[in-house]
Amino acid sequence: MSRPIVRFAPSPTGHIHIGNTRVALLNALFARREGGTFILRFDDTDVARSKQEYADSIETDLRWLGIPPDVIVRQSDRFDLYDAAAGRLKAAGRLYPCYETQEELEFRRKRQLARGLPPIYDRAALKLTDEDRARLEREGRRPHWRFRLEPTHVTWDDLVRGPCHVDCSSLSDPVLVREDGTYLYTLPSVVDDIDLAITHVIRGEDHVTNTAVQIQIFEALGAAAPTFAHHSLLITASGEGLSKRLGHLSIQGLREAGLEPQAVASLAVLVGSAEAVRPVANLDDLARLIDFSHISRAPAKFDESELEHLNARLIHDMPYAAARERLAALGADEGEAFWNAVRGNLTKLRDAAEWARVVRGPVAPAIEDRAFAEAATAVLPEAPWDGTTWKAWTDAVKAATGVKGKALFMPLRLALTGLDHGPELGALLPLIGPERARARLSGQAA
Repeated sequence: MSRPIVRFAPSPTGHIHIGNTRVALLNALFARREGGTFILRFDDTDVARSKQEYADSIETDLRWLGIPPDVIVRQSDRFDLYDAAAGRLKAAGRLYPCYETQEELEFRRKRQLARGLPPIYDRAALKLTDEDRARLEREGRRPHWRFRLEPTHVTWDDLVRGPCHVDCSSLSDPVLVREDGTYLYTLPSVVDDIDLAITHVIRGEDHVTNTAVQIQIFEALGAAAPTFAHHSLLITASGEGLSKRLGHLSIQGLREAGLEPQAVASLAVLVGSAEAVRPVANLDDLARLIDFSHISRAPAKFDESELEHLNARLIHDMPYAAARERLAALGADEGEAFWNAVRGNLTKLRDAAEWARVVRGPVAPAIEDRAFAEAATAVLPEAPWDGTTWKAWTDAVKAATGVKGKALFMPLRLALTGLDHGPELGALLPLIGPERARARLSGQAA
């Protein structure tokens, strides 16, 4: 296979969500694995709704995920290309002007349904004479432009869905240019794919219905269509479709919630495939797991609780070298022994800051039985402390007080950390150290 050229084509009208990210990752990782090119194409022909802040946010999100694009293009810079292509289609008789209003089209659609006919456009505009068009324009009507489909069966071999075919005689000629001269998605997308030499169009299955039309436009413009792969869509755990309005599922929202990019990537790529969903440590390994033929055609459920679980597993396996800079940025770098002590109790890396506070203090100890705390203090081992200190100390406390089990361990945990849960105290105690331990056991915040 020649080196692929693929594209991710969001509209910068909002923050991208996990569903968009699935598309971006499948494209970027496929290109990475095959030594190809990943293009970010902003579909910003809707000038009124497209915002630079959203374009900037999308670029930030892709960098955070580890898939910065090789090339960035904006459709708003490329109108000359679209105008030239529209001119060619008009000259060839494949793009023709229509003057019906929405109300007139809706009336015809209802009439066709009432007669048991498919509600497709009847091509009445092709019967208009030059005089008819001139009269309509004198009345103030402006044409929208439809692409005349050939009444043929269009076939393609989809990398996900297998052999596909569409009878184009069952489709309405699609509108490619609005009355105000602006373009709908279809024509600019095809023109860009030709100009950028896109080899593979990897996108959600909601675009399957566009594919036959786009293949005919490729052919009308004298170009070969790329290879298509229409993957399953993500839905929420409750079965809802994803949209930009679900801010908590935006990549920005997930990042701000403290989730790991690799946890997001692992779930977005593997869910709904033959591969078991699991945390994959790096993007190269994740790229090797992509097999379009093993992606289910059924919608895949994105479960936030599963994402939290993957995130925790990644943190638990993260070596200190990978965490050190981020711990320092949090003010929580207490060294490798600290990280090894606390990481198994973390769901998110930023939670390490709480345990760094517990180690350094001050901590408000919870003393339920002062006599017990005094007895425990009396048998505190001498420094230096290491991984054996906790067991030696608790054995001495048990011998001195006769207390054992939870009744022994929980009061010591509450006194030393102020909390009833947390990392193994065998690893935490040497980090707290004798001075702070003695102070906390006496009820002092230290």
